[in-house]
Amino acid sequence: QVQLVESGGGLVQPGGSLRLSCAASGLTFSMYAMSWYRQAPGKERELVASISSAGGSTSYVDSVKGRFTISRDNAKNTVYLQMTSLKPEDTAVYYCKAINYRRVDYWGQGTQVTVSS
Repeated sequence: QVQLVESGGGLVQPGGSLRLSCAASGLTFSMYAMSWYRQAPGKERELVASISSAGGSTSYVDSVKGRFTISRDNAKNTVYLQMTSLKPEDTAVYYCKAINYRRVDYWGQGTQVTVSS
């Protein structure tokens, strides 16, 4: 079955960096666009960044532009989110999502990112 497994979350001080990974299995990874979402306590889930199936196109929510970078390695079936200059408001559970041209989507279980001094 399809599995998306996030890793790399943790506790980091403001201004610090983290790299999240999402390893996919059970699907043809190169045929799926990938996204990172986040959900903070008491807030709705928010789209953070997306990358096309081949990796040639990316997009970001305004609040992370210039600080976060999404990338993928189709040979490793993995998508990454490099996060720099982290702020307390980046604290959330981060989820990856895979979606294909038929709008079939899959979600990971999430990884907690906490930005605090």
